[in-house]
Amino acid sequence: MPLPEPHYDLDRIDYTRVIADRDAIRGYLPHRYELEMLTAVVYVDPERQIVVGYKDVTPDEFWVRGHFPERPLLPGVLMCEAAAQLAAFYAAWQKINDGKLMGLGGIENTRFRRSVVPGERLTLVGKGSRVRPRLTMFNVQGYVGTDLAFHTDVMGVVLERAEEA
Repeated sequence: MPLPEPHYDLDRIDYTRVIADRDAIRGYLPHRYELEMLTAVVYVDPERQIVVGYKDVTPDEFWVRGHFPERPLLPGVLMCEAAAQLAAFYAAWQKINDGKLMGLGGIENTRFRRSVVPGERLTLVGKGSRVRPRLTMFNVQGYVGTDLAFHTDVMGVVLERAEEA
């Protein structure tokens, strides 16, 4: 399977121009503690529906001890969760979903191309293909440096509150 075309020129990413750090991201996403998968968001282009963020992978994360003890690798499911959180951040930042909570509705066309290990930065580049109040679709590419680590399509859906269900 051929590599997909990058959504954004990686050489243009300015990691010093943080739009939202972890504290600001908490204002848009409900994830806390071990499930906070975004370190920062550094670029948002509403016209092209592109968002760029990153996760600094550290050696003290909960999964390092067991995945795998002799050679820790960031689990693919957590890469997909980071992709979903990036898309959810974009929807909340752009007020697409009227402040309603977005949840992961599905992932498709996922391919892992490279391992991600503690000490590396996983840069996430998302491009919306359908961005609506009740449903969003983003293709997200994850890079370590200029190496494509994974890519996936994530679907976000508005979650009903317990009293609405």
